[in-house]
Amino acid sequence: MLNAEKLAKLHISADWVDPLNETFERFGIVTHNQQAMFIGQCSHECGNFRLLEENLNYKAATLMKLWPRRFPTLEKANEYSGNPKKIANSVYSSRMGNRDENSGDGFRFRGRGIIQLTGHSSYFHCGKALGVDFVANPDLVSSPKYAALSGGWFWSTHNLNSPADGLDYVKVTKIINGGQIGLDDRIKHVQQALAVLA
Repeated sequence: MLNAEKLAKLHISADWVDPLNETFERFGIVTHNQQAMFIGQCSHECGNFRLLEENLNYKAATLMKLWPRRFPTLEKANEYSGNPKKIANSVYSSRMGNRDENSGDGFRFRGRGIIQLTGHSSYFHCGKALGVDFVANPDLVSSPKYAALSGGWFWSTHNLNSPADGLDYVKVTKIINGGQIGLDDRIKHVQQALAVLA
């Protein structure tokens, strides 16, 4: 069981004791390796459990780099630069269960939680699994309880306990991130969690 003292050693607020313990119990994240991998990966994903909502405040050059098809010119990117709502509605439109750009679904179902829940489909399926209507109340995913539980749902539906037990950093990172962005930082966080949980 986690406690406030252990989380303090990981620079994580005591507000996370109950949400993490509930998540571990509900989703069978029980071994030291599983819990350390979960905590370490999520620490990287959400800034030590402080950033629970996706930051979409991008400049034009970054938009062109991240989404070259949607922002092929500086002129087009400048129309969206510095406007998170407009950016989300564009880049997440007509995919992940979202409707078109004008629906507002992109911003409504932007990334939230400790493992970014993104898109109408994820909000719907996660909410159904947890017995909460995240489609009607997407901001709930930004609360510690549901940020943790939605992370546990993702972890469980992607069968991450097995690679976590084997400390397969690359496999777990690829499943969470889609690539290996921040791998060294993730490993550092997991190692710190292993030391605290030992």
